Amino acid sequence: MLKITINKTTEPKVKPQAAELGFGKYFSDHMFMMEYESEKGWVNPRIVPFERISIHPASTVLHYGAEIFEGLKAYRNGSGGVQLFRPRENAKRLNLSAERMCLPTVPEDDFMQILTEFVRLEQDWTPSAPGTSLYLRPFLFGNDEALGVHPVSNAVFMLIASPVGSYYKGGLNPVRIMVECDDVRAVKGGTGYTKCGGNYAASLRAGKRAITEGCAQVLWLDGVERKFIEEVGAMNVMFKIAGEVVTPALSGSILPGITRSSCIELLRKGGVKVTERPVSFREIVEAHKNGTLEEAWGTGTAAVISPIGEFSYQGESFVVNGGKIGETARKLYDTLTGIQWGTADDRFEWVYKI
Repeated sequence: MLKITINKTTEPKVKPQAAELGFGKYFSDHMFMMEYESEKGWVNPRIVPFERISIHPASTVLHYGAEIFEGLKAYRNGSGGVQLFRPRENAKRLNLSAERMCLPTVPEDDFMQILTEFVRLEQDWTPSAPGTSLYLRPFLFGNDEALGVHPVSNAVFMLIASPVGSYYKGGLNPVRIMVECDDVRAVKGGTGYTKCGGNYAASLRAGKRAITEGCAQVLWLDGVERKFIEEVGAMNVMFKIAGEVVTPALSGSILPGITRSSCIELLRKGGVKVTERPVSFREIVEAHKNGTLEEAWGTGTAAVISPIGEFSYQGESFVVNGGKIGETARKLYDTLTGIQWGTADDRFEWVYKI
């Protein structure tokens, strides 16, 4: 067990009103930090007042992108307590990312202890208004103070928190998506299955083009044939075709989303057939033309469920379900958020109470 020291702030911040929140604009009073040294392991675990950090200009993260992160939320339940949703899955995925990026791993039990002690201290920052939560951002970066491409010997693990509202301004309103045909997000053998910053930085150019075309996000195609669907924006994606839910299989270039796996379990438990397999955009176009494409939606921690109302592809428009949220996406959103906020039965034992 870690011996975490706590230095409480003497200047607590004024908490924002629920209507002001948005996503990732405000931060709580404290942050967690600890350092890794190759000869000692993780040292000096501590919770300190939220502040700017100082790193060497030659720090590994600045020059070679040795960085990974996670995202999860703390929710205010009906009894006033605070709870997390499947946090051990975040610990496992963090270490999966760390292994790929040659960064030190964080033992799962230590990760859970850090989360528990930090959220317990910051629990007053967990808002209670409908649709709000406390977003938690654990991140880990290489911090060798020398140039040169090599596995890191020194690293930093941190955790910060931000009270948030809806990820998209429109909430659950279906969004318009641009199918990206030039840039690719990732390829097999690369880092697509990890949560590393480089994956997201590489997506920005296409995202900017999407916005200029009046779209909210990008639908990514595979990096080899530019044919098979991978993700939508920074989320996994699902389609309901003729009563069956299909989603791209985890082939090494797709992030193993925790919301994605939760949706699959919920759907199968409810008797819905779910198939994980390659899905081409041409298949989606054909399903749209023959009337079997019933719904499409993205899944992720930030938005939970993001319905897709329209695809824009090389000048053509394909409207899904009349541009309205579908029954399946709505039910998934209601069930997942119900479990997360403690208003629905947690039959899978996904909730972790602080």
